[in-house]
Amino acid sequence: MASCLGIYIDKNIIKYAKITKSKSELKVDAFGIKIYSNLQDTLEQILSETFSFKDPISVNITDEMYNYFYMSDLLNKKDLGKAIDTAFESLCVDKQFNPNALEARYTIVNDQNDKSKIKVIHVSENKMKINKVLQDFDGKRLENITPIALTIPNIAPTHEKENALIVNIEDITNVTTLVGAKIYDVQNIPVGAAQILDTINSKENSYLKAYEICKNTTIYTMEGKDLQEQESKYLEDIVPTLYSIANQVKEIIAASLFKINKVYLTGTASVINNIDLYFEEILGGVECEILKPFFIEDSPKVNMKDYIEVNSAIALALQGLEFGLKNINFNKKSFGEQLKAALSSDITFGKSKGKDNGKSKININLNSPKVKQWIMRDFAGVLILLVVYAGIASYINYELEAKQKSLDETKNDINKQISLINSDKSKIDAKTSEYSTLVTNLQNASDEVNDKNAYKNAITTLLSEIMYVIPKEVQLTSIENPSGKKIIINAQSAKYEQLAYFKALLKSKAVLEPTSVVSSEATKDNSVVKIVIEGELPWKIFWFQ
Repeated sequence: MASCLGIYIDKNIIKYAKITKSKSELKVDAFGIKIYSNLQDTLEQILSETFSFKDPISVNITDEMYNYFYMSDLLNKKDLGKAIDTAFESLCVDKQFNPNALEARYTIVNDQNDKSKIKVIHVSENKMKINKVLQDFDGKRLENITPIALTIPNIAPTHEKENALIVNIEDITNVTTLVGAKIYDVQNIPVGAAQILDTINSKENSYLKAYEICKNTTIYTMEGKDLQEQESKYLEDIVPTLYSIANQVKEIIAASLFKINKVYLTGTASVINNIDLYFEEILGGVECEILKPFFIEDSPKVNMKDYIEVNSAIALALQGLEFGLKNINFNKKSFGEQLKAALSSDITFGKSKGKDNGKSKININLNSPKVKQWIMRDFAGVLILLVVYAGIASYINYELEAKQKSLDETKNDINKQISLINSDKSKIDAKTSEYSTLVTNLQNASDEVNDKNAYKNAITTLLSEIMYVIPKEVQLTSIENPSGKKIIINAQSAKYEQLAYFKALLKSKAVLEPTSVVSSEATKDNSVVKIVIEGELPWKIFWFQ
């Protein structure tokens, strides 16, 4: 059976609850609220009233700061931690914070926008404030220091298919978003019960009376205004703050990526009657209800409102009993401190009849020499196991290093072979390029020879065709091939018409390309008529080569 005392501390109010866990059953052994002026005296009084001097204590921090980082889900635990530290340091630089003055914790959830990423809920607190808490609980068995916004879901009766907000209206207001019963987001609203109590206290000069006035005040919705017999004179001190909080919660719901199914109300302000109906009216029909600890059943014998008053303390006590998130404790203890705490505690086990309301206890005092000897013997055994484990770990590490060395050598050898292959490939590519150049040059030379042969044969064919078409009275003085397919024919005759007839035959018989045949003006030298005929070799000549 394990117990924990949860203590929630605000500016003027302390809430406390002692929870005992037996197997799967939870029981509230003691609880209450105190308005305090001297913290140390009030703490001693609570420890005395709840018989909790040797029980572990779980308390809250205040003014913590929340930030959110988005990381790849492929990062291992070590790299993720480094990435988060780097992101937080960068944030501190941007906001001109001193990261050395802050203590940080974080928890991770799946990013609902990008399934390949995780969302880091990062919470940090000033180290001076943590040290102040440690000083306040010096000499007491303080085990947990946790943010209430991440702790309050411990008592919520949430469901995996339900998206909910927990609005905890203490001195300030914390809004915790739950997606599928898991914490997804935390937002702080800088107004809360402190404004209400301070305003009423300024009129009544009593913080306790201000708190009692809140407990006895009823807020009526627009539908219930007609049922109100007499309007409380303190509503003007209460409603504006609640209205501001409700509207900011409404904005959070509107901006949410998820459909919010329910809003749970808790904290000091939740003692105001009908606050759930008031919020439901402002939130536009979103179901609102007062948060009740999941393990406390409604019954005529149970005044649920008394338990609801200390919800924050109950949630902290459950945190000390290992409910909720595991890595948000801001209280770091050395192994020596943990061992000292263990040696100074009492262990109760077994069943033997005696006093104490018929319940039996066997008390073993760990301060006794025999018990200490027994513990130290077991501790020595654990140390031996640790040494053996360290030896095995060292051997495995040595083997891994040897395998890594062998792998590196094989990798280097493969890289050398690849380098040689690449060198040979480069040489082959150079030879291939040289060969291709030679082949191209040979092909060009062959084409050139073929062209020359083609033209040579074409000229022979041309002369044969001219021989068959030239008139008897026409004489050729020269035939030239100045370039390519161009042909120049110098001809003469005694009769001009014979030259014209020859030109016509060159075109009609396609001895020359018909469209290319032209002639100069005829000139007459004595009785001889001369003409120059130009044209291009026809393609048909080449086709037959």
